Amino acid sequence: MRIVHHGHSCFEFADSRITVVIDPHDGKSIGIRPPTASADVVLMTHGHYDHSSARSIRGDHTDIMCREGEFEVKGLRVEGIPTFHDHRNGEDRGINMMYRFEMDGLTFCHCGDLGCVPGPDVIGRIEGIDFLFVPVGEVITMTIPEIRTFLELVNPNVIVPMHYRVGGLSLPLSPLDDFLGILPEETVEYMGNEIDILPDDMSDMKECWVFSR
Repeated sequence: MRIVHHGHSCFEFADSRITVVIDPHDGKSIGIRPPTASADVVLMTHGHYDHSSARSIRGDHTDIMCREGEFEVKGLRVEGIPTFHDHRNGEDRGINMMYRFEMDGLTFCHCGDLGCVPGPDVIGRIEGIDFLFVPVGEVITMTIPEIRTFLELVNPNVIVPMHYRVGGLSLPLSPLDDFLGILPEETVEYMGNEIDILPDDMSDMKECWVFSR
């Protein structure tokens, strides 16, 4: 299957059956290039403008906003796991829906704008997952110490950082290097814009994959 980064928190996941895009932005509103993707399904973790521009994605897609629980869409089984976008039970920035799903025998969790370390019930649903897409730009999501704790609890095979400061971005986020500083240097791999991956590629893997855009 293929994973493509479209900037910020927007990722595309495609196998032989279906293409899914999560948290699309429109580019212009945040100062970076818009996504160039076509999808069957668009999942949005919450309604903030930099995560919910389904109109920016081509194709006859089914759009799902912040949906909780297990559901199936176009043959893809997804679990929406409710979390908070802040440290005050959503009072400041609302609910954030993490999405857990499986494609081509690999498990994925896109954390959206996770604002605090979730409780044991949430951790139990994603512990040991293959790919964890986690916001690392702080400011409006978890701090670096919180991210460290979260990663230790989940223990994913591959960490994919997202939602951090890049050139042109108009949002006040921390740079990627602030996050990478807490990881062993030898675990960080730079993947380019996209990658094709098979389950057999994942044996005993413990890495951080940095995607460019």
